[in-house]
Amino acid sequence: MAPQSLPAPDLTVADLIRLLSQHDPAAPVRLAINPFHPMAHRLDSVTAGQDQDGRTTVYLAEDPEGVQYGYLPRPVAEALTWMPPLDPCRSPRRHLRAVSP
Repeated sequence: MAPQSLPAPDLTVADLIRLLSQHDPAAPVRLAINPFHPMAHRLDSVTAGQDQDGRTTVYLAEDPEGVQYGYLPRPVAEALTWMPPLDPCRSPRRHLRAVSP
C-alpha cells in the first residue's frame, strides 16, 4: 500500500501574527479569493467558533457589503502562484514598412 500524503497543516493564529508582523501595521488588509478568477475583498471582522470537527477556529469575515476591490494585481497573483510569471517577448518585433503602389 502506497503511503498517503497528509494535508497541509492549517495556518494558526500564531502563524498569521508572525506573517503579518513582517508588514507595515498601517497597511490595509485584503482577502485574495479564487485562484481561477483572482479578486480582492475587504475584511470586516474576526471571530472564533467551532468547526465541523469541534476545534476552536478563528474566522476572518468579508465586509457585509461584499465589495470586490477589483482583480488582484498580477504580481500578487504570481506571488501566490495563482498565475504564471509573464515572460518577456523573446522573438524580435516585426517592423512594417510603407509600400508604394
